[in-house]
Amino acid sequence: MFDKILIANRGEIALRIHRACREMGIKTVAVHSTADHDAMHVRLADESVCIGPPPARDSYLNKAAIIAAAIITNADAIHPGYGFLSENADFAQMVEEHGICFIGPTPEHIRMMGDKITAKHAAKEAGLPCVPGSDGSVDSEESAQELAKQMGFPVLIKATAGGGGKGMKHANSPEELSDAFRFARSEAKAAFGNPEVYMEKYLQTPRHIEIQILADNHGAVVHLGERDCSLQRRHQKVLEEAPSPALNADARERIGQIACQAIRRLGYRNAGTLEFLYENGEFYFIEMNTRLQVEHPITEAICGIDIVREQIRIAAGAPLGYEQADVRFSGHAIECRINAEDPESFAPSPGRIGGFHTPGGLGVRVDSGLYSGYMVPPHYDSMIAKLIVHGGTRNECLMRLRRALGEFVIEGVKTTIPLQKRIISEADFINGDYDIHWLQKLVDG
Repeated sequence: MFDKILIANRGEIALRIHRACREMGIKTVAVHSTADHDAMHVRLADESVCIGPPPARDSYLNKAAIIAAAIITNADAIHPGYGFLSENADFAQMVEEHGICFIGPTPEHIRMMGDKITAKHAAKEAGLPCVPGSDGSVDSEESAQELAKQMGFPVLIKATAGGGGKGMKHANSPEELSDAFRFARSEAKAAFGNPEVYMEKYLQTPRHIEIQILADNHGAVVHLGERDCSLQRRHQKVLEEAPSPALNADARERIGQIACQAIRRLGYRNAGTLEFLYENGEFYFIEMNTRLQVEHPITEAICGIDIVREQIRIAAGAPLGYEQADVRFSGHAIECRINAEDPESFAPSPGRIGGFHTPGGLGVRVDSGLYSGYMVPPHYDSMIAKLIVHGGTRNECLMRLRRALGEFVIEGVKTTIPLQKRIISEADFINGDYDIHWLQKLVDG
């Protein structure tokens, strides 16, 4: 097992990884920008290294600075968390070339799944059902129009190097496709430095269902059930729940088996998430996240497995030590992402935290690096906390979540707590009757 792990991230996820390491008897190294010198994960780590000024490109995305920090502190391994460099194949390769263990999949698998077209080809070869679409990138508007005629409208244009909804446009007609193609390429170029796009059939009312998997270096693969991530605003997840209220036992077992079979064929290792659109009883693969997910705590809540701990064990060469039949699911869990944003305009709201009180009680977990007096910086993602609630049934979970949101106090900045309260009071949500477009329609009025 490792003696010391450097955590190449910040905020709540850096603190989450630190806690797993501490429980395993592993020392931690925190890296931080000058804006995060007083962050909670920096305060609690055994060692800390400043890696640059506030802009992420000069600090948390600075590969050389992070590897240098690992070398000077004699860290055995680097855990990238999510975001930043977590799915950067070049970084993973650099880490390994310096004799440090990268806690995650191989650079080859990160690279394979990082390009949406390559990922789709790999998924098909591994036996995953995919959304009908182009076989590769679509290089011209003429090609896009011809393919759209074959598939039928509506269609979706997506950046091959995309993520977070950037470089993604849908079109309901040839006229709309002309603008969508041009805008998607322009946005993809600006966001990712790569203007390549591809096309898929646009599903009308799908759910966003993802399957959490773990795979060791010895051929063992298990899935930890599904998460429903359909509640999204501008393609950004807002609330997730597990299990999905849209799946029955047969569908759940079917997609779990499909996911595990695909992972075995790919020879993948460590934690990963296969994401699908689900409509009319059919699953369609859309992408694979080769890292820890923001919403992993709801899976931990229903299966009792510490996913970060398992990531570390797998990276150290340990076998999973259990089979699919040993994974037991219990109850229902929901996660609310709390952002430092105006709940109506969604404008960022950085600032100093005043009063701060987290809810508690049975089945309530808060992952956050906040404390009274902490300055929320304007330089990074606005998510400042995650509220995770578990109950024996979905109804019990909802009642507990309603109570927990009512207890949550964050003063000094505006937050999306009022939006979360509104979501869980809506009849459609209470009935589990929603799709990936539902929340956007709600907030747009």
